[in-house]
Amino acid sequence: MRYKVPIAIAVGLFIGIIGTVMTLSALRSGPHMTEVLMHMQDFHMDALDANVKANRCAVTDSLPHLQTLRALSNDLEPVFLPIDKESDFRQKASDLRAELDAALAAPPTDCVALRTTMSKIGRSCKGCHQEFRN
Repeated sequence: MRYKVPIAIAVGLFIGIIGTVMTLSALRSGPHMTEVLMHMQDFHMDALDANVKANRCAVTDSLPHLQTLRALSNDLEPVFLPIDKESDFRQKASDLRAELDAALAAPPTDCVALRTTMSKIGRSCKGCHQEFRN
């Protein structure tokens, strides 16, 4: 009889600890950074595409998206590495940054130029996806 209370307290503490660990684990297991980075890049490429379709291709419409894509490209290696063929991945990431740097150095001023810029960026993305995506 006198052991019921300590046993109940011990069982309660044990269940509380397990519940806390499971809750913290669930909170930490949100989307992986790789998925978040790809979604953000897709968002900005889709926004550029929407601008072309809406005939809104002034530099002021496209430059913020190109700048954000360039900033996001700085996170490719920290988010994805280490992987097999690391040097190939680094080269692909560098190629993407080079395309974005060229776009920022001479921003597209009309929809034809923006579509061309998007095609170049898309080819860089596709090259990486073909080699490294599962």
